[in-house]
Formats: sequence, C-alpha cells, structure tokens
Amino acid sequence: MIVDETLRRVLDEEGREVAAPPAVRDADLRALQRHMLKMRLLDQRMLSLQRQGRIGFYGMATGQEASVTGSAYPLRKGDWVFHALRETGVCLWRGTTVQEIVCQLIGNAGDVLIGRQMPMHFSDRKVNSVAWSSVIGTQLPHAMGAAYAAKLLKHDTVCVGYIGDGGTSIGDFHAAMNFAAVWKVPAVFFCQNNQWAISVPLASQTVSSSLAVKAVAYGMPGLRVDGNDILAVIAAQREAVDRARSGGGPTFIESVTFRMGGHSSSDDPTRYRDSELVATWEKRDPVLRFGTWLRAKGLLADADVEQWTTEIQDEISAAITAAEAMPAPGIETLFTDVYAKVPPHLETQMRHALAFGLGTRFEGAFPL
Repeated sequence: MIVDETLRRVLDEEGREVAAPPAVRDADLRALQRHMLKMRLLDQRMLSLQRQGRIGFYGMATGQEASVTGSAYPLRKGDWVFHALRETGVCLWRGTTVQEIVCQLIGNAGDVLIGRQMPMHFSDRKVNSVAWSSVIGTQLPHAMGAAYAAKLLKHDTVCVGYIGDGGTSIGDFHAAMNFAAVWKVPAVFFCQNNQWAISVPLASQTVSSSLAVKAVAYGMPGLRVDGNDILAVIAAQREAVDRARSGGGPTFIESVTFRMGGHSSSDDPTRYRDSELVATWEKRDPVLRFGTWLRAKGLLADADVEQWTTEIQDEISAAITAAEAMPAPGIETLFTDVYAKVPPHLETQMRHALAFGLGTRFEGAFPL
C-alpha cells in the first residue's frame, strides 16, 4: 500500500505555483477565498463574545482555514461529515448559517440541538454533519460505521472523519482505521496536524516519521499535504474522496498546518509555545498565501477583500443580534425531543412541569 510522506504542495510559501493546480472554476476560487476570510472574521468576533461573557466557550481555527475549506470543497451534498473542534467551517461551507452557529454557541431556542450540546459541538442534519464528543476520537468509529452502512446499502456516499494530531494516540483512531480498511468502506480520515494537542507537541505524541505513515499498518493509502495550501488540500481530498466513492476504500490524509491561537478560549498558548515558532507560521498564512496567487491570476483585488469584509461583518452582527434576542429552549423540548411520539408518561410529566411554571412561555399550550 502506497504511503506518500512527501509534503504535497501546489503553492510555495510566497504563493507561487510549484505544481499544477487542481481544476477549480474561477468563481469557486473566489468563493473559497471569501470563505476563509469569513472563517477568520467569525473566529475574531466569537472570541470577543466569549471574552465579554456572552458565550461560554469557543475553539478557533485561525491558521487552519485552508485545511478546513479545502477539505470541504470536493464533497458532495449527500456526503457525511464527522468533524471535531475546528471543522465548523466545513458545515459553514456546506450551508449552515452564521446565525445557526451563534445560536448553538448560546444554546438558545434557535439552536438546532436545542441546547443539548456544549458550544462548538455542532451538528446540522441539513448538511449531513454529526455532533462530536469531547471524548477525543470517538467521531472516527462513527464515520467508519456510517461508511460501512453506506457500502451495505449501496449508497453513493462518502463519510469523512476529522481528527487532530493528538487524536492519533487514541484507541478509537486505530480501531476505526483497521475496520475501515478491512471492510474497504468509503471513508476518508482527515487529520489536521496543527502541531499541538492542547499543550502537548507532536514530538511527544509519536516518533513516527510522519502521521501519514501510520496508514501503512492498516493497508490504506496515506497522503501528507501542506495544510496551509488550499489548492494542495483540495487535490489530496479530491483524490481520496474519488477513491472512496469508486469502491477503492479508505484513505488517511495528514494535513500539516498550525494552530495560531490557543486550543480554545480557555487556553493560554504563551505558557507552553515559543513566540518565534508562531512568528514563523505567521509567514505561512493560508489566507494571504492563496490571496497572493489569486491576485497574480487577476481574480482578486483589494476592493474585493474590503467589500467581503464589510458584508461578512454585517452578516455576523445581524446574526448575533438575532441570536441574542431569542429565548432559551422551551421546557417542553425535554419531553418532546425523546420519542417520535410522546408516550403518555412523558406527556404527564410535561404537563406537570408546565403547570409548576417551569415553562411559563408555553403556559396554556398543553391543557391539564
């Protein structure tokens, strides 16, 4: 089984072509750049909300926009996504709205999960994304299982499971990889190697020559790609997705990138990370890098960035205003959200809860 440990690139760190770019329409190239900008601006605004106490928790993907956006682009609408902390941008690309994301961070009545999950543990059925667990790595067996089901049902579906570099030390990673290869399921395992598992550096996770090489033990292809080069990520993900969809089985992708901020809004990376390392990776900024290439092709101008920035900031502001005006989830959802048809004993409990004023917003909606 072929494992390519070469760091695949289309653009160098200055945004110049070093390999043939994948086929992508000009309009899509512009949309990809706008989406990466949107991810970055959303991160900035949501971190600000967290610092003001208006949301409780946030995990930024700043510096990883190319890895997230590039991995989302080759997927079809019917494919399924099993993401982790930093892949909310995948859902955003596939159709989740900014307002829906803000509502989930607050956990209000507009939250599609009705306040059932922690902030950033997003799920959206309309874009086929599945909520992840803070128990690291559990989404990979889920992705593998869904892909196996797709194979049994003969569906033309690919399932993508995301994980960070630290997650490759978890047993669920190895179990998912092994079963996926044995059953030859239509899955892609996409690892965002951002160098840090909270405060633990990659060198303390493994002494393997790369993470991609781990694929060889399970009998599947392993690819290693520059995760700050969106064109290289698109090419690698497209290859893996096409292979899975055609019956070739799973692929493991190591996308080498860098987490510019903390692990989350609760983390202070200056306590364990050298500022010179951060400065080095700032020069590899994926948004600026792709923007340089687009400008050279005549597909991007400063006026575009200014217009997009204004549009995106206005969209985020409107989403925050709308989300913060929404009430908490109704108390009746604790009962109606369990079974397809509410059984008599839960209906009785719901009526008592409402009668005692626990759901005054819905008072009178359910006669006693």
